[in-house]
Amino acid sequence: MRNVLFIALFAAALTAADKQAPPAPGKPKAFTLPQHETYSLPNGMRVTLVPWGSLPVASVRASLDFGNINETKDQVWLTDFMAALMKEGAAGKSGAQLDRQAASFGGSLNFNAGDEMSSASMNCLGEFAPQAVSLLSDLLRKPDFPASEVERLRGDLLRRIVVERSQPQTLASELFAKMIYGDHPFGRPYPSQELVKSYTLDQIKHYYGANLGAKRTHLYVAGQFDATAVKDAIGKAFGDWAAGPDPVRRPPPLHPQKTLVLLDRPKAEQSNLLIGLPVAANPAHSDYVPFQVVDALLGGAFFSRITSNIREDKGYTYSPYSYIDSHRGSAIWIEGADVTTNVTGESIKEILKEVNRMRQEPPSEKELQAVKNALVGQFVLQNASPGGLISGLIMTEEYSLGDDWLSNYVQKVSGVTRADVQRLSETMLDPNKMTIVVVGDKEKIDKSLEPYRN
Repeated sequence: MRNVLFIALFAAALTAADKQAPPAPGKPKAFTLPQHETYSLPNGMRVTLVPWGSLPVASVRASLDFGNINETKDQVWLTDFMAALMKEGAAGKSGAQLDRQAASFGGSLNFNAGDEMSSASMNCLGEFAPQAVSLLSDLLRKPDFPASEVERLRGDLLRRIVVERSQPQTLASELFAKMIYGDHPFGRPYPSQELVKSYTLDQIKHYYGANLGAKRTHLYVAGQFDATAVKDAIGKAFGDWAAGPDPVRRPPPLHPQKTLVLLDRPKAEQSNLLIGLPVAANPAHSDYVPFQVVDALLGGAFFSRITSNIREDKGYTYSPYSYIDSHRGSAIWIEGADVTTNVTGESIKEILKEVNRMRQEPPSEKELQAVKNALVGQFVLQNASPGGLISGLIMTEEYSLGDDWLSNYVQKVSGVTRADVQRLSETMLDPNKMTIVVVGDKEKIDKSLEPYRN
């Protein structure tokens, strides 16, 4: 899944937490969202300006309310193809010329396709923020779609498919997505090569026209910049852009059920595991922040229970992890691990044992406080740059959270109790509703998986 929000793998220094006494943690610092201004252009495009920081730099990003979720089953990765082609020329300038212009402003130009939200962005010296706005406008409003670059980019996408799908972790993620999301666009993370080969320039242009426009765009500028000059540049660059289509919402239908699926990979020395289920805890849900704490305690932090069990104590794997994969209207809790083949069944047993233990035994105050401190520290660091601030604001916009969500995050984390952890573990993490995906050597591991089949 391409859009994985809040994968909680913490700093390597925390790995020594149980091996040597660290300094006593200080009181978590509160986070205060800087003053900012949000307004709308007559065409419906939203704008947010965040004057912030002491360094003479700025970040400019257009958050675009469309992505792979807008694709039909015959358009998988058409968003990616379009984004790559748009970077190859706009407003009569080649891709190389666009890059040189961005470099002259002290930054680089980027266009990223996402699951639900895509973005065009660049960092720059603050004095060039108005010019960066104009450059982003050229990219978004005046793409040339050069026919000469189509086959090269098609070849890049085809190679990407081959390379990524040669990795067992990718195969596990693809199978897990299909099991969880079914025919929804999130259940189609990869196209066939034949589908990519079929895409035409006209299809790309039509897809662009159907998905980009002012109504689906929110432009953010954060850092040190001349607000008057930037506002003027935004009005000139985007003021007459067509409103375009309204955003669409396609929340996936989710039906948690106990399922085990094995993809045979003969002679594999490792088995790749993904275990998880839908949870009522995307950022718009009141239990999202407390469930982040649950995730970190269970598998999301390097000193988490699952990591301590199957990595530190038993040596089954090197880097297990868990995270909450959030989308609008849905969220999935996922635990992943690449384990030695001969302990595949035992690894699943230990992971589910730790899930059940979390449901039955609340964490100690010391264990809970360590995780809360880590989450708060990570949050503050994430929002310590212009780009980080924009990312936080985009999330509050995407999930309709309001600005107070960011300002109150530290307080919410600090308020999570042992009882909250146990309540959410009991209500959301039912092992009898979990999907288990295994990629490995069937001949060697099939018997050990028998206890986890329906």
